[in-house]
Amino acid sequence: MENQLKQDIIIIAAASLAALHGAYIGNVTPIALPQMATVFGLSNIMQNWVTNIFLLTMAIFAIPFGKLCGKYGIKKTFLWSLILMLIGTIGTPLSNTIPLLFLFRIIQGIGGAGLCVDTILMITEAITTTNRGQALGINVSCVYIGIALAPVIGGILTYHYGWASIFWIMVPVMIINIILLLFIKDEWIKGANEKFDWKGSTIFAVGILLLIYGFSTLNTIQGLIITLIGIILLILFAKMEINTNQPAFDINLYKNKKFLSSNLASILSYIATFVVTTILNYNLQYIRGFNTEITGLLLIVTPLMMAIVSPFSGKLSDKFDPQKISAIGMGIVTIGLLLIIPLNKTTPLYVIIISMFLQGIGYGLFASPNVNTIMSSVPPKDTPMASSAVATMRIIGQTASVGILTTIFALIMGNVIIKPSNFPGLIFSSQITLLITTIISILCVLMCLIGYKSGDKLFTDSKRIDK
Repeated sequence: MENQLKQDIIIIAAASLAALHGAYIGNVTPIALPQMATVFGLSNIMQNWVTNIFLLTMAIFAIPFGKLCGKYGIKKTFLWSLILMLIGTIGTPLSNTIPLLFLFRIIQGIGGAGLCVDTILMITEAITTTNRGQALGINVSCVYIGIALAPVIGGILTYHYGWASIFWIMVPVMIINIILLLFIKDEWIKGANEKFDWKGSTIFAVGILLLIYGFSTLNTIQGLIITLIGIILLILFAKMEINTNQPAFDINLYKNKKFLSSNLASILSYIATFVVTTILNYNLQYIRGFNTEITGLLLIVTPLMMAIVSPFSGKLSDKFDPQKISAIGMGIVTIGLLLIIPLNKTTPLYVIIISMFLQGIGYGLFASPNVNTIMSSVPPKDTPMASSAVATMRIIGQTASVGILTTIFALIMGNVIIKPSNFPGLIFSSQITLLITTIISILCVLMCLIGYKSGDKLFTDSKRIDK
């Protein structure tokens, strides 16, 4: 019993540390984008792609990784994901051209996709459902600690030591994570004898690539065509998976209304909230003229509140209906977003801080219970696919969130270098984006309530029987 407790602690620690540095890597670039734009000569559109290329790569690999993790071992794929993340994190600051910069961001994205799937899946497999919500709450809290550290550490390091330092600081953390993982004795393999659906995975990868890339250029005819082709391929993927005995992803899982509603709520929540940090960063640095150090300290408010609230909301979701808690959380997020729709140079700083405070509390209440709903609404044999769904919804939502801003930039500002003469366009683009994300946040609340009122049940310990 004591040895198992030690293993559980190591498992939660390894998964949570990976969640922390994965979140940091995914969220640290916006604070350094103005400096990176100067070094690499990046336009406003290309700046967004420094973040987007990482997220896009994660979106492509998240579904295949769910199947691969179960087939070849969760711990083994976790280790290789960490190694890829380490290689990408070393290579990114060594890049001296835009193609090299994007190449190593892609390598980081492949590793990040594996970590997104493995961290949640390992906790789900190792921790009993009576304590799973609390364990997932700790994991989600570390995600937000990583997000909180990103603008603060990134801002200070960029200001004093340059943009490359924001990546170097994570190298020893990743090495420690690899060492910690080696102390885990157990391995979890699910579906070792199942064939990997290469055809379905390839169609999904191409479809999601075209959808996200096309969406980012939706203001052009070419972008519209690419987006439509991406949608058609994803529909084809769904139809293929329904008729496949060993699918890359079991579409039938979405017949469960709790699984469906919580996944839709997840993607809507990320669309509504992820881009807000980028918008506030642009407002603070470009419009108000704050340096990266001050900007980073201000941007800590939202993720810090998320990190504080998430463990408690995760524990609550073990006792009360998690989707009810999620709905309350996204309601608070919506109020926070409403406050900053008219964001401009004269918006009082205290209004921005109150908005970030509300968003942090609200999303902290939403995230852990929503993940718990997704992972608890499927039988044990399908947890790898459920974990893939968590990662995929997160990544698609984040990418779509940045894609909305990129599209609005293209429509209102064009592909330009951000400078004072373009500040009015930057402000208007931000306001339009915030209006859209607020509406999406309201839709997320409704989706949580739909799932809460559904008759489908969550799997408890007594019901979680492997088939």
